[in-house]
Amino acid sequence: MDKRIFRISITAALAGFLFGFDTVVISGANQPIKELWGTNWFLGDSIFTFHGIFIMSMALWGTVLGSLFGGIPTDRLGRKKTLFWIGILYFLSAVGSAMAPEAYSFSFFRFIGGVGVGASSVAAPVYISEISTAANRGKLTAMYQFNIVFGILIAFISNYLIGVIFDESIAWRWMLGIEGLPALIYTILVFKIPHSPRWLLLKNKADTIVIESITSLGIATEKASLHLTEIKTALFDTAEKHKESLFSGKYNKSLVLAFLIAFFNQLSGINFVLYYAPEILERAGLASGESLFSSISIGIINLIFTFVGIALIDKLGRKQLMYIGSIGYIISLAMVGWCFYSGASSVLLLTFILIFIASHAVGQGAVIWVFISEIFPNKVRSYGQSWGTGTHWVFAALITLITPTFLDAEIGIFKDNPWPIFIFFAVMMVLQLLWVMFMMPETKGITLEELGRLLSSKKDKSN
Repeated sequence: MDKRIFRISITAALAGFLFGFDTVVISGANQPIKELWGTNWFLGDSIFTFHGIFIMSMALWGTVLGSLFGGIPTDRLGRKKTLFWIGILYFLSAVGSAMAPEAYSFSFFRFIGGVGVGASSVAAPVYISEISTAANRGKLTAMYQFNIVFGILIAFISNYLIGVIFDESIAWRWMLGIEGLPALIYTILVFKIPHSPRWLLLKNKADTIVIESITSLGIATEKASLHLTEIKTALFDTAEKHKESLFSGKYNKSLVLAFLIAFFNQLSGINFVLYYAPEILERAGLASGESLFSSISIGIINLIFTFVGIALIDKLGRKQLMYIGSIGYIISLAMVGWCFYSGASSVLLLTFILIFIASHAVGQGAVIWVFISEIFPNKVRSYGQSWGTGTHWVFAALITLITPTFLDAEIGIFKDNPWPIFIFFAVMMVLQLLWVMFMMPETKGITLEELGRLLSSKKDKSN
């Protein structure tokens, strides 16, 4: 693998670092904000709390907007320019939420950051998949996921250290505001990456501009023209000449696959565990400081096993990793539920939570962004990515919105014990395993153009 294309991919994937940091940093501010602004009250006669909607899930509703509509700037402005504006949104969110004087302005700036997260989950995987080859596409695109989990780990460590250094009354502001620094660095770095050659061709840019982009990726000048011809041939074959809607019927198979992998990703409970890690561990008997420190172990395991997933994704393939992850999910989630139900030791419960995190990192974590970015043809890829990531974030927001209600419930089977939530997630992972077995195709080692043809539901009428 050329070092230049690796560096370019890493730069684009740094949007994932900010994604991971931004989504998890709120876990350290969760309890202090509850106490400061008294946000843990129910909205009317509903089951929803103000805290769940406006504090914890507001950023996720931003991701829904960013992911559903992120395909528009990704397609029209280009992958590179979209990534730049994503960096601006992250910076504004970090500084604004850190300085917010009350809950409503805080929620607004968290929403802004969420838009950046959602848009990054469209633009970054699409960009990386388009500049890579069939042989290294899995590894390079999975670098986005690596940066997500690296950002998660750094957020946990940052929260812990800031919690130790600063007084509790202002620590949460530093936890949120520190993100502004990497956001600024990322925004500057993204200036140096080239445009995607495939996007330039789709926008009918001159061959000289496209060749300049190709050579910027590390391809020798004498080979750039041949590479351009190969992409052109694949991109503008008979099946690609006519403009079609994503929902024309031709891409139904890809739409269903993207929906289901994103749906099951969130029905594993991964965002629930990451967002509420300190609170979950406190429920297991750990003190507040211990729970923040133990949360770091979640980030470390996530990072280690993401490395494993990245190393294996182009060797074993996407489907095999999903098998491994699904089985690990089922066992670990069932055991976490049992630990809460039986009152088992906090050490045993933390062990199974870490197994759950490892299963996610090897399976869904490593696969989801790669898989969604592969299964749509070039001309609708950015919109297909929006469909898949939009599904992901809609369910992430719903779960983050609803689960505080069950955590704080004082009635029925949920009284002071969240074990039914984990059993529910375990059952969902049984369904995921069945989907992997009977519906999920293997995509490793196949070019993007060939995958587009293989997954089309019907042939172009002009053939």
